[in-house]
Amino acid sequence: MTAVLNWYDKLNEYFPVEEMKSRTHMETLLAEKEGIYGKDEGPDHVLMYAEFDDFLFVDYLYVSSESRGQGLGGKLIRKLKAKGKPVILEVEPVDYVDTDTSKRLKFYAREGFCHARRIGYSRRSLATGEKNDLEILYWSPDGAGEEAVEQAIFNGMRRTYEEIHTYKDADFYGVSYEPADAVFDFHRKQEQKEDLLEPFAV
Repeated sequence: MTAVLNWYDKLNEYFPVEEMKSRTHMETLLAEKEGIYGKDEGPDHVLMYAEFDDFLFVDYLYVSSESRGQGLGGKLIRKLKAKGKPVILEVEPVDYVDTDTSKRLKFYAREGFCHARRIGYSRRSLATGEKNDLEILYWSPDGAGEEAVEQAIFNGMRRTYEEIHTYKDADFYGVSYEPADAVFDFHRKQEQKEDLLEPFAV
C-alpha cells in the first residue's frame, strides 16, 4: 500500500528543486506569518499563498495528476480572485520539451491572467547555485491594463521576495539570497518582453 504524502512532500515531489523552499522555511512562514502566509489543502490539492493588504501571491499550486482537468485548479484560483485583490504568481518560461509548462500557461491564460512584460526577474537558487529566469503573471480585479498595474505588481513582487522568499534565509540555508535590487528590473515600455501568454490565449 502506497503511503499518503503530506502537503510538503506533494509539493517537493512536483516542483523542481530550484523552486522549492525548505520544509522548515515554509513551516516557519505558516507559524510566524499567520494571517499573511496560508495553506489551502485537500486530498487532491495544495495551495500555498501570501495575502497582503493590496494583493495576493500564489506561492505553490499543486493539483494531483488524477484530478487535473476536472476544474479544481480553476476553483482554487477563483477562490483567491473572490477576495477582490490583484493575484500575482511566478512561472518558468515556456519549455516545449516539458509539456507541463505549456499546460500551466494555457491554464492561467484561460483564467484571465496577464504577463507582466516589463518586469525582469532572475534569482539565484541556493540549492543549485544557478540563476533562474522567471516570469510574472497577474490578474487584476478591475481588468486594468498593464500601464496601470505593472508598477504595483513590481512593488508587490519585491515585497513578496523580501518578506516571504528570503524570510530568515540565512537561518534556514546557511547563506542569504541576493538582495531584491539584484533580482528585479523594471524595463521601459519599449524594452518590454513579448507576451508569454499570447500563444495560449483562448
